[in-house]
Amino acid sequence: MIKLAPSILSADFSELKKAVQLVDESGGHMVHIDVMDGHFVPNITLGPPIIKSLRKHTKLPFDVHLMISNPDKYIEDFHKAGADILTVHAEATPHLHRTIQYIKSLGMKAGVALNPATDLSCLKYIISDLDMVLIMTVNPGFGGQDLIPACINKIKDLSNYVKANSLSVEIEVDGGINLSNIEKFIKAGANILVAGSAIYNSSNPSKSIEDFIKRFSEFEGKE
Repeated sequence: MIKLAPSILSADFSELKKAVQLVDESGGHMVHIDVMDGHFVPNITLGPPIIKSLRKHTKLPFDVHLMISNPDKYIEDFHKAGADILTVHAEATPHLHRTIQYIKSLGMKAGVALNPATDLSCLKYIISDLDMVLIMTVNPGFGGQDLIPACINKIKDLSNYVKANSLSVEIEVDGGINLSNIEKFIKAGANILVAGSAIYNSSNPSKSIEDFIKRFSEFEGKE
């Protein structure tokens, strides 16, 4: 199943409740929440208190992407705030296996994100413990960036590895995704697409979500 995870990073921060409810009402599959600390990436967004305040407004899974240094210090806080899937960057923690086991011990699904220049080889000894791998197709820190084309081959390579080793790992992609290019990501092997600007910066965000879902059904019908 191909899933849509609208990113509220591109929403109006004064209307986050409505942004979350919009995903639910329009057929989105999960809410993608980008957490930035101004250190690991050059931007600051939101943290556990805001996520906790949003949790009561939808039953959809909260897909929380930590773009922060020292993520281990905050994992329990995000769990208490209501995260269902917690993704950390391979580049942000020196003991990735320990971090993943900590996330899973709290009952959350665990994901690892890779920046565009990070090689897939860093996942070799951890991927069987993961629920998801997030391939960044832009350099993290800001919404609305253009896709880095070379990352498509990275998605393909990961998909081939997952299939060859019969792994139950979802492949999520974030960066530069819109209705005109989703075919590239899906054909490469991604099954969770994160879209922010293409949804919340459109004239009709609800229709944009519905349009994404319709396109997904077209591709699923070809399989």
